[in-house]
Amino acid sequence: MELRGLGVLLGILLLSRSSSQQISSRRATKKDTTKDAAIVELQKQIKDIVQELNLLKEQQALQTVCLKGTKIHRKCYLADPVKKRYHTASDDCNALGGVLGTPTSADENSQLGEYLRQSVGPDEQVWLGINDMMTEGAWADQTGLTISYTNWDTSNSRSRQPNGGMSENCAVLSGASQGRWFDENCREERPSVCQFNIV
Repeated sequence: MELRGLGVLLGILLLSRSSSQQISSRRATKKDTTKDAAIVELQKQIKDIVQELNLLKEQQALQTVCLKGTKIHRKCYLADPVKKRYHTASDDCNALGGVLGTPTSADENSQLGEYLRQSVGPDEQVWLGINDMMTEGAWADQTGLTISYTNWDTSNSRSRQPNGGMSENCAVLSGASQGRWFDENCREERPSVCQFNIV
């Protein structure tokens, strides 16, 4: 009988020890889960801070561009008076984080024309980010989207714009023609204007 009591006592001791180990294991798991959640939260906060920092850097760069150029309709425009071919001008704008300018309304085109007359010269023709290289007569911006606003020079019935056919696939804004557009050969060298969208 004593042996039986001793066996029961030993069984109880083993059960209690096993139970306390499970409780400790659960506590450790709970602590690990809490630590994991804290680490995940810290990683999220760091990611948010990095995104905010990058946005601030971008805004600062845009403000610098806007200070050098002009702000029109939630865009910053920066004129480049150096005469280049269309593709070179486009690549240079892309390298700065922008695209060749594409006005989308009469007011924006008018303001852009005035800025270009002052910064590049009153009689210059300046590359815009508009072309019909993909499909003749289907004028699109540099993302390939068909443009909804145009300002072609239609004042002369013999030289209504665009009139260059397949040899003139790139658009310019003309200072001498009060901001009207003309199609030109993309290999011509013209000043350009870069556009940066404000976030």
